[in-house]
Amino acid sequence: MILGASGFLGGELYRELHPFYDVYGTYHTPHEKFDKNQRFIEWDLEIDPIQFILQDLKPDLIISCLKGNFAGQVRVHEEISEFLLTHESKIIYISSANVFDAFTNFPSYEYDKTLSESIYGRSKIKIENNLMRLPNALFTIVRLPMVFGYNSPKVKEIKLLHDLDAPLEVFPNVVINATTHQKFTQQLHYIINRDLEGTYHLGSTDLIHHKELIEEICEALQLEVPLFKNVYSSNRDRYIAVLPKFHNLPEHLTISIEDVIYNSVKI
Repeated sequence: MILGASGFLGGELYRELHPFYDVYGTYHTPHEKFDKNQRFIEWDLEIDPIQFILQDLKPDLIISCLKGNFAGQVRVHEEISEFLLTHESKIIYISSANVFDAFTNFPSYEYDKTLSESIYGRSKIKIENNLMRLPNALFTIVRLPMVFGYNSPKVKEIKLLHDLDAPLEVFPNVVINATTHQKFTQQLHYIINRDLEGTYHLGSTDLIHHKELIEEICEALQLEVPLFKNVYSSNRDRYIAVLPKFHNLPEHLTISIEDVIYNSVKI
């Protein structure tokens, strides 16, 4: 069961997994393609309890790709934790590099202490900490850096702003890693097949300055004379990057910045 299957990452996961598994998903905004698909369940995390869906479907695995109200997300995952303790089920929680956004001097690894200055990052930490109180076999945490890829929201935004002659906001002093939705879905499929536990960092193996990455994607997209708005959050380099130290995936499931750029232009 994919929570947030109508979103970008949730939808990509559904497409990757449904040929191999009995997959259901939730959606919030009514849409004909979801309304007519009996595999999709309309659900509003802010007002609808999740336990009725869980009790009805009794999923073996819950994948949480939720967006929306932060307090609502925290409450929903508390309800999921209660369900997991009484059923033979497991959750894979899709988290973010932002759980480390208060640490700026180095990349972050799987079991580094989390600390965030942002509301988004703090809500992710709260959910992670709640899940970490469960037995290890009941949860897996996946942290993602920025996600690009062909027709991804970030690449669409780059194209749109260029078409509007509007500046692209870039961060010259922020060092990141990145991934694509294509590689992420392959990696998560592997994690599911192997029933892997623990915390996984699914970013590129190398790092790059944010501005440099956006410039190279613009060049690969053949966008003429893109406009950039430089945003400096500090006078020296800041790292918002998640790298693996303990849980490395097979080489064919790794990704480089060069791959991110290429796959943001080519299917």
